[in-house]
Amino acid sequence: MEYCNLGKTNLNVSKICLGTMTFGEQNTLEDGFEQMDYAQEQGINFFDTAELYAVPPKPETQGKTEEIIGEYFSQRNCRDKIILATKVTGPTVDWIRDGKPYDKKAILSAVEGSLKRLKTDYIDLYQLHWPTRHVYQFTNFFKEQVNFDTNQVSDHILEVIQTMEELIAQGKIRHYGLSNETAWGTMKYLQIAEKNNLKSPVSIQNEYSLLCRKFEPDLSEVCAAESVDLLAWSPLATGLLSGKYKNGKYPKGSRLDISQGARWRQTDNCESAIIAYEKVAEKHNLNFAQMSIAFTLQRPFKTVSIIGATTMDQLKSNIDAINLKLSDDVMNDLSEVRKKYPIVF
Repeated sequence: MEYCNLGKTNLNVSKICLGTMTFGEQNTLEDGFEQMDYAQEQGINFFDTAELYAVPPKPETQGKTEEIIGEYFSQRNCRDKIILATKVTGPTVDWIRDGKPYDKKAILSAVEGSLKRLKTDYIDLYQLHWPTRHVYQFTNFFKEQVNFDTNQVSDHILEVIQTMEELIAQGKIRHYGLSNETAWGTMKYLQIAEKNNLKSPVSIQNEYSLLCRKFEPDLSEVCAAESVDLLAWSPLATGLLSGKYKNGKYPKGSRLDISQGARWRQTDNCESAIIAYEKVAEKHNLNFAQMSIAFTLQRPFKTVSIIGATTMDQLKSNIDAINLKLSDDVMNDLSEVRKKYPIVF
């Protein structure tokens, strides 16, 4: 396993992070325990979750993932061996705080709920799952941006940062990070924190893969210059970059089988790009999924790749991507595919 310090912190995290959103829906408690045991055996010390999970999100499974991780910590007595990240849910999820945007009161309440479910007294990295203003995360990629009051947003960001500072002082969280944020939003957090002599975000968890390169070029420049590290979620683009969904196939129990709402990435261009990227893997005798994950780890900006799996075979293969170093020839071939399919969803 490879490790790096997260942002400007002394959190030495594995470059592969275990994503856990399937625990409590596609994976049972026993499955989750097996995955976490194996991940630790392979040197992974970084787990990511959220109060929203399990996924697909629904009221009856909300918080289940954190509960499974909490039970794991309790039974294995290994909390001190794991760098733990979780998130406060953004607005529009009706069954969490009536879908309202998070403010100080909401964040404080959310932290207490996560601490209880996780059976711990501190969270290493507490993240804002998505902004309270309208930005381009998830299916909002296809919607017009809406105007917002920049002064109002700045006041909100200051309140959030002050709340994080309070939680850090109380020892309930160690650091905080952003998620599904824009270049402008990231800079506002950094500027407001610096102006008020408050702690700044250390990471940003955004979607990033061969099929989704919206992190480049502006956000990558911001984050590289300001030491805000990328936690790349969905490096396999919800499994599309494994090739298992080609030709309209939906394997039973897979993410796109149980959640039709997750199929929005499957545009015609996306299907063509997947085929082209898979041909690169075949040309160089590489495992397609491993090549895709390895790509996210070989960027000029510092990246941790968040992998998830529903089977142990998937998990083992995904973790093994850490040992794959893509040659210049492979990277050049991948660049040629991108030129042909620069935006697929």
